[in-house]
Amino acid sequence: MNSTPVDVTDLVVEHLPIVGYNVSEILHRVPPTVSRDELASAGALALVLAARAYDPSTNVPFARYATLRIKGALLDELRSMDWASRGARRRSRELEAATDRLRGVLGRTPTRTELAETLGVAVTAVDEARADAERRVLSLDVPGTPVAETLRDAQQTPEEHLLAGERVHWLRAAVTELPERLRVVIAGLYLEDRSIAELAEDLGVTQSRISQLRTEALGLLRDGLNTAFDPDLVAAPSRPDGVAERRRQAYYASVAARAALSSTAGATLDVVPTPRSGAHDGVLRTIA
Repeated sequence: MNSTPVDVTDLVVEHLPIVGYNVSEILHRVPPTVSRDELASAGALALVLAARAYDPSTNVPFARYATLRIKGALLDELRSMDWASRGARRRSRELEAATDRLRGVLGRTPTRTELAETLGVAVTAVDEARADAERRVLSLDVPGTPVAETLRDAQQTPEEHLLAGERVHWLRAAVTELPERLRVVIAGLYLEDRSIAELAEDLGVTQSRISQLRTEALGLLRDGLNTAFDPDLVAAPSRPDGVAERRRQAYYASVAARAALSSTAGATLDVVPTPRSGAHDGVLRTIA
């Protein structure tokens, strides 16, 4: 028998770092212009589908099962981007190598002019190579590990895909609507592979405080999801008229509004932000 709704919510929230880890790992093996947003979206949907399809009676650890599903989804997403010519692939590799070399020498990302001088080409050629790189990726299949083939038998019905997509909308909205400091903690610990000590130093608080913020944030995420999918699982407040409860209700309402807006408008939400780039502006942001 598959997991209950509460299991699905817990599995998704608790294993969200797997998405960030696998996306980050892949981004180290492809050109820097590959869309992090598109990979993150594919990975998040795969995580939700894995949680819905997971059968505990198989005794296969969910983390292992979800990782396979996520990797397969990311490979499929990468293949869907792979439509450039062989020449474009070569130029993209040369650009990536030059970028890495100059970054090591300069200690920063090189400019278009610096890349052009290093490669002995015009600046427009650098721009063209970057544009090509945005439309292609390197093959990530590992010999002897046909991940995509392993996952093809895990089919979902249209209804299951729809429900999973709705849960992804809610998860994204729930993270987006977290109070600012909680968003920063979730982004750092779960999506950017930062340590508690590092976050504590950045935010000027103790490590124990970071742990408290993490616990508070995860509780809000679970309650935000359960409020939408199974309200009976949300614990009754000890003080229904208290300030804390009013804030929680306002949070639930804002999550519902954002989820409805993103679903209606067809907006795409960034699940895994670029590490250390605008992290303190919030975990998720709406993009065109």
